[in-house]
Amino acid sequence: MFYRGSKNKMIKKSKVVVTGGAGFIGSNLVDALIERGFKVHVIDNLSGGKKENVNKKAILHIRDIKKLKEIRPIIKNAEYVFHLAALPKVQYSIENPIETHEVNVCGTLNVLKTSQEAKVKRVIYSSSTAVYGDPEILPVKENMAADPKSPYGLHKYIGELYAKLWSTLYGLSTISFRYFNVYGPRLSAEGAYASVIAKFLQQKAKGKPMTITGDGKQTRDFVYVTDVVEANILAMKSKKVGKGEVLNLGSGKNQSINEIAKLIGGPVKYIPSRFEIRDSLADISLAKKLLDWIPKTTLEKGLAELKKTYSAS
Repeated sequence: MFYRGSKNKMIKKSKVVVTGGAGFIGSNLVDALIERGFKVHVIDNLSGGKKENVNKKAILHIRDIKKLKEIRPIIKNAEYVFHLAALPKVQYSIENPIETHEVNVCGTLNVLKTSQEAKVKRVIYSSSTAVYGDPEILPVKENMAADPKSPYGLHKYIGELYAKLWSTLYGLSTISFRYFNVYGPRLSAEGAYASVIAKFLQQKAKGKPMTITGDGKQTRDFVYVTDVVEANILAMKSKKVGKGEVLNLGSGKNQSINEIAKLIGGPVKYIPSRFEIRDSLADISLAKKLLDWIPKTTLEKGLAELKKTYSAS
């Protein structure tokens, strides 16, 4: 496939593959890649993602990353692979450790193996702050010891180790991102483990009180999805990464759940607490140093944008 360059020359589009491209972060990444002129192939089994999330200019393959033979022909001839496909729920992984291991670990192995075979230029792997567990020291830095408190956190850590191993052992260029609390358009408000921001906005739109678990003093580092997408794109061609580095992606600031509810505005209802991480805050200095990346969207601006979405719906 070709597109016209600045001097009307025909330029071949680079093929990129996005696993989990029908999900929240993945679909926003697909949009940005298409805007930049890439030919995007999406691998998603639609277990969590939605077909309507996928940009119409992308090529959607409804496939399962657990099945190597299904994804091998799609990754063939790709220049870059963004691996976001996962079962990304902490509580669900506690209840279903084997199922989530097969997707999050074995599926990641399949993506790395097929990327190695295809000689892709780089694999960008999406990991999670869940790797840190419940840290006592904030902000958390990438060189702190991993201490996952759930199968999901362990799965993501294993994925990082495999990505680094594939770089050192097989010469596959990789980088891993530990996402903190990402929010933005297409963020799910459904289910028992929905994002707190999406759930609050949905509850307010329906005229219901916002439900807060525990005392609401627990803190999170919220980062807007467009900032996360930008970091992924910067990681494609940066010469400073590619050897299995792990980088935090957050805002570098944290807010309590009570503060989030106050910013959104409206009545609240407190419910008994379930197990969850008490506090979270990213040190993002390494991402700034290696990628020249700075999150640009303030929480106030991000919430204002999301409020428009929920008001319109």
